[in-house]
Amino acid sequence: MITVLSGGVGAARLLRVLRDARDARQLRAVVNVGDDLVMHGLTICPDLDTILYTLAGLNNDETGWGLAGESWRVMDELTALGGESWFRLGDRDLATHLYRSQRLAAGATKTLVSAELAASLGVAVTLLPVTDDPVSTVFETGLGRLSFQEYFVRHHHEIPVTRVEIVGATAARPTAVALAALNEAERIVIAPSNPVISIDPILQIPGIRDALARRRTDVVAVSPIVNGAALKGPADRLLGELGYDVSCVGVADFYGELVGTWVIDHADAGHADELTRRGFDVRVTTTIMGRADHDVALAAAVLT
Repeated sequence: MITVLSGGVGAARLLRVLRDARDARQLRAVVNVGDDLVMHGLTICPDLDTILYTLAGLNNDETGWGLAGESWRVMDELTALGGESWFRLGDRDLATHLYRSQRLAAGATKTLVSAELAASLGVAVTLLPVTDDPVSTVFETGLGRLSFQEYFVRHHHEIPVTRVEIVGATAARPTAVALAALNEAERIVIAPSNPVISIDPILQIPGIRDALARRRTDVVAVSPIVNGAALKGPADRLLGELGYDVSCVGVADFYGELVGTWVIDHADAGHADELTRRGFDVRVTTTIMGRADHDVALAAAVLT
């Protein structure tokens, strides 16, 4: 069994690559829920849904979120009525949130609902919210405290950040199945997701960091920074704003001794010796997914 600590787009793409190289039923994704929110009375889980849609072959690759072939009649009507519509939800996407909210109201856990949605869409990879308890990522900025979606969507992640807080993390409990996925895995993979806002909210749930620390030699991380920049999103800016070097070395510093092996891109081969001196095993390959040969090479580096 391979367990992947997962955020949104980067994790979804890596899981798709690993699924093509490994039996999907042997993959577990322990997923961030720090950017979950309630909007229009509906519980929305962006990272879980991005992974779900990607593995189901339904995702919109151009935007990195939502469904391909989406329509927007409900949001257009809401806008016309003067409602709050800056966080746009497609008509088909709304069905997912309606189903999840209905099931949660009936007493189901987020973990159970994730399994039901995956089964409905034919996704064999097991999707595991790291916790069923509410946690939320909050940003300290020049505009004050902003929720994840206010920072990321409403302000297009363009506002400098001085601090990131995962509210509720210390009181949250990891699910038993998420902990088992970490303790029983032959390999734990940290996806090339944003370290600050996709992976750290997972690590801050009590018991998760300890589980990785005990398994350090089995932990493989794929750097989300290539040649000093993030391929998508604000990971590079956030690392710099929080005082880390914007490089694969800075990401390694962020995770510290939780990782045994780093997978970095050819563009960062010059950092390999520095990472080796810090006590990491290093594998240099392509980390930019989307081409068949790239995907095969990355899967081999992660799984071998």
